[in-house]
Amino acid sequence: MPIIRPHEAQQFVAHGSTFASYVSPRRGAHELCAWKLTVPAGQIGVAHRPSNEEVLLMLDGSLSVSLDGVMQEAGTGAVVVIPAGAEVKIDGGAADSSAWVTTTPGLQATTADGAVLSPPWAQ
Repeated sequence: MPIIRPHEAQQFVAHGSTFASYVSPRRGAHELCAWKLTVPAGQIGVAHRPSNEEVLLMLDGSLSVSLDGVMQEAGTGAVVVIPAGAEVKIDGGAADSSAWVTTTPGLQATTADGAVLSPPWAQ
């Protein structure tokens, strides 16, 4: 379907954040996955290493993003490029925040304890 409205996005909740899936192979896409990430204020993220490159466009609010141990703030309009294999941790800011995230299908995330996650919004 070429137009996907907000109420049609498939909702997932993981690690305290909401992932609203708009684009994925499960929804008919072939080469991209895209979702809206909503992170509550003060939410502490889970460090992980994505198998595929990801791009986050901050829609509103701000997030603290740690890439390979370097913490930076990303506010509205900022774009964060997460290289495949980099350790990333995303924490919520002072208010609820959201970002548009894109990647390629088949993304997996490996956590610090070695668990490998295959998020359904990127499959």
